[in-house]
Amino acid sequence: MDRRIILSVLFAAVIGGTGFWLILPDEIDDSGDARLPWSTQLDAEGRLQVFGFTIGVTPLAEVQAVFGEPGELTLFAAEKAEPPLTVEGFFEQVNLDRLRAAFVITLEVAQDELAPMYERGLRVSRLGNGTRKVTLAPADEEALRQAPIAHITYLPMAQLSPALLEARFGVPPNWVTDSQDVTHWLYPDKGMDLGRDPRGNVVIQYVNPADFERVLAPLRADLAKAAGGGAP
Repeated sequence: MDRRIILSVLFAAVIGGTGFWLILPDEIDDSGDARLPWSTQLDAEGRLQVFGFTIGVTPLAEVQAVFGEPGELTLFAAEKAEPPLTVEGFFEQVNLDRLRAAFVITLEVAQDELAPMYERGLRVSRLGNGTRKVTLAPADEEALRQAPIAHITYLPMAQLSPALLEARFGVPPNWVTDSQDVTHWLYPDKGMDLGRDPRGNVVIQYVNPADFERVLAPLRADLAKAAGGGAP
């Protein structure tokens, strides 16, 4: 599925749903069992831990329990993407440690498991880029609750300045601006891509560092199409 188009849609959906962007609280407690977007670490196997979840390990059921809602689970089928089938859970408004945000949780599911779920889908619609959006059968939604997280997309409902981002996340080893004028702060050792548009709206993607190419591939494709673009 085309992450550039989906992230643009998510920006619009979250802004439209709230009507305004919240101000980041002045004081945030970083101690204890905080589920904060900058509180990241790697486990002994090199897997990213963030929001109290471990990518590649934590199942969707645990995410739903922490968020206190089932989210909207959808299967996407893209003709020109690898992998062609993906399944995501969308959580529109989640409050963690006084920070309100939307989340997209992409699940780690084999293609041969998703293909029959596509065939059993209750309804199929098309997005503007041709990607098919499939409403899953209830039995398949239940089965997917045990699938682990593969990719987290985090959309904070606050406009964030570069100075604040640098103070919380640190100076990125590399950064690049895409064709939509979104500047991506790239932290490959953390498996994190922090995108910020000129207004201060932010999208953060988290994957295991070993899978960072999953984040870079659509960004490289975007830059290759842009005049004077380069690869990060």
